[in-house]
Amino acid sequence: MTQQAFPVAGVWPRLAAAVYDGFLMFAVLFVASLLPALLLNAKQLGNSPATDSVVHELNAPLQGWAYSAYLLVLIVAFYGWFWRKSGQTLGMQAWRLKLESTSGEQVTWQQVMIRLPVAALAFFLFGAGYWWAWLDKQGRSWQDMASSSRVVQLPKHKK
Repeated sequence: MTQQAFPVAGVWPRLAAAVYDGFLMFAVLFVASLLPALLLNAKQLGNSPATDSVVHELNAPLQGWAYSAYLLVLIVAFYGWFWRKSGQTLGMQAWRLKLESTSGEQVTWQQVMIRLPVAALAFFLFGAGYWWAWLDKQGRSWQDMASSSRVVQLPKHKK
C-alpha cells in the first residue's frame, strides 16, 4: 500500500507523458531496427566507395510478422519494465505521474498486458480513452478501468 493517497492525474499530464514516452519509444525502436539491419548487411556496406550503399538502400532483412512480433516484444518490455520496477516511465517521471493498482500497490504483469493494448486503442482513437477521464467521476481512463489501475499525480519535490 502507498503511504499517502495521491490525487488521480489529469488528462493533459497523461497525454504529455504519453507523447514524451512516444519519442523515447521511437528512439528505442529505431536503434532496435538499425542494428540488425546493419549487422545483416555488413558485406554490402564493405563495398568500394564507388558502389557504397547508404542505410536507406540496405536490404530489409527484418520484415513481416516476425519483425512485428520483435518490435511488439520491445514495446511490452519497455513499458512493463518501467511500470513493474517503479510505476513510472521516463515520461511519467518528468510529469510526476505514477501508475499503481487500485489498491495502491505495484501493478502486475497481467495488468500491464491488459493496460498496453487498451491504452494504444485509447490513444489511436484520437485520445477518446483519455478524454473519458473527464466524464468518469473517479477520473479513470479506459486503460485504468480495464486494468484495475490508476495514474496518480505525485507532489512537487521541495527544494
